[in-house]
Amino acid sequence: MCFNLLIDAYGQKSLYKKVESKYLELLEARCVPTEDTYALLVKAYCTAGLKQKAEAVFAEMRKYGLSPSATVYNAYIDGLMKGGNSQKAIEVFQRMKRDGCQLNTETYTLMINLYGKASKSYMALKLFDEMRSQKCKPNICTYTALVNAFAREGLCEKAEEIFEQLQEAGHEPDVYAYNALMEAYSRAGYPYGAAEVFSLMQHMGCEPDRASFNIMVDAYGRAGLYEDAESVFEEMKKLGITPTMKSHMLLLSAYSRVGNIAKCENIVNQIQESGLQPDTFVLNSMLNLYGKLGQFENMEKVLVAMEKGPYEADISTYNILINVYGRAGYFNRMEELFQSLPAKNLTPDVVTWTSRLGAYSRKKLYQRCLEIFEEMIDAGCYPDGGTAKVLLSACSSEDQIEQVTTVIRTMHKDMKTVLPI
Repeated sequence: MCFNLLIDAYGQKSLYKKVESKYLELLEARCVPTEDTYALLVKAYCTAGLKQKAEAVFAEMRKYGLSPSATVYNAYIDGLMKGGNSQKAIEVFQRMKRDGCQLNTETYTLMINLYGKASKSYMALKLFDEMRSQKCKPNICTYTALVNAFAREGLCEKAEEIFEQLQEAGHEPDVYAYNALMEAYSRAGYPYGAAEVFSLMQHMGCEPDRASFNIMVDAYGRAGLYEDAESVFEEMKKLGITPTMKSHMLLLSAYSRVGNIAKCENIVNQIQESGLQPDTFVLNSMLNLYGKLGQFENMEKVLVAMEKGPYEADISTYNILINVYGRAGYFNRMEELFQSLPAKNLTPDVVTWTSRLGAYSRKKLYQRCLEIFEEMIDAGCYPDGGTAKVLLSACSSEDQIEQVTTVIRTMHKDMKTVLPI
C-alpha cells in the first residue's frame, strides 16, 4: 500500500524515474504488485507522455502470468484521453474486448465521455445500450456523461430523456448532472430552459457551483441577452463565488456578439484589476470585435501587444486578422500576415487557407483561388466543406463549377489530387 501511494504521488508529478525506482524497490522487498500497482504505473507513464513504457507494463504483467484487468486497462484509456490521444484510447478499448477482459462501469463511462467530447453522441448512446445489454449497471457518472454528450450537440430532448432515466434508476441528480442538462438547453439556444433547470436545482436543495453560473452567463450571452448574462455574473459575485478567467470570457463574448466595444474594454480592465492576466482567447475576442467594426488601428495595437507582451498569438489570432483584412479587401496586408506565419512557427490550418481563399472568391478571382487551393493541397492541408463552398462561390461559369465539383469529388478518393492550373 505504501509503495502504491508513493508511485501515485510521483506519477502525478510526471517523475517517472522515481516511479520506476519505487517499483523496483517493491520487487526487491519481495512484495507482490497488485492490479492497482500496475494501473498506477500505466497512469504515471501516460502522464509523462511515455506511451511505449505504458504498453510495456502489459508485457510485464504477462511475464508474471497475470492478465491485465479492467482496472489497468481503464487507467490506460483514461491516461490516453487526458493526453489527447483519443484514437489510441479507442484502439485500447477494442483490444480490451478482444482479450476477453470484463468491461466494467468505469470502462463504459470513460468511453461514453470520449465519444461525447468528440461530438459523437450516437456512439456514446450505442455504448450505453451495449453496457445495459451486458448487464453492466450505469452509475450517476455514466448517466451524466451521456447527458453531457447530448448537451455538446444541443440535443436537449435526448439530454432530458437520459436525465429522467438517471432519476428513474434511483439516482439523486448532483450539480454535475444539473449542469449537463443546463448546458444542453444553452447549446440548443434555449436560455430560459437552462434557467428553469437552474431554478429546479436550487429548489431541490442542490447548490449551484461556479460552473452552473458560467453556463447561465453563456446561455444568455449566446441568445444575445447580455443584460441577463451580466445579472447572473453579478449574482455570482454577491454569493462570494469569485469569477474565473472563463467567467469573464463568457461575459466578454456576450457583449462582443452585440458589438459593445466600451463594455468589452471595461471587462478586459476588470480582468486585469482582479489580478488575472488576459489570455490569448480574450485578446483574440477583442481582435475579432475591432475587426468586425472596422477599427483596424485598434486591431493592430492588440496584435502588437500580443507579439511584445506575455500573451501568445496563436493560429486563431492570425486567422481572425487574415479573415478581417480579406473581407475588407486589403489583400496586401492579408498576404503579408499569411507569409509571416512560418517565421512565427505557426502552420496555416484549414480556416487560414479558407479565409485567404474567401478574399479572392468574393472578387470572383477564380484563377487565383485555384492557385491558392493547389498551394493548400501541396502544404498537406485537407479542405473541408467550407473550403468547397468558397471555391464554388468563386465560379462565374458552368465550366468552372463543373471543374471545381469534379476536383472536390476526386479529392475524397485521392487526397493527393492537385488542380490543373
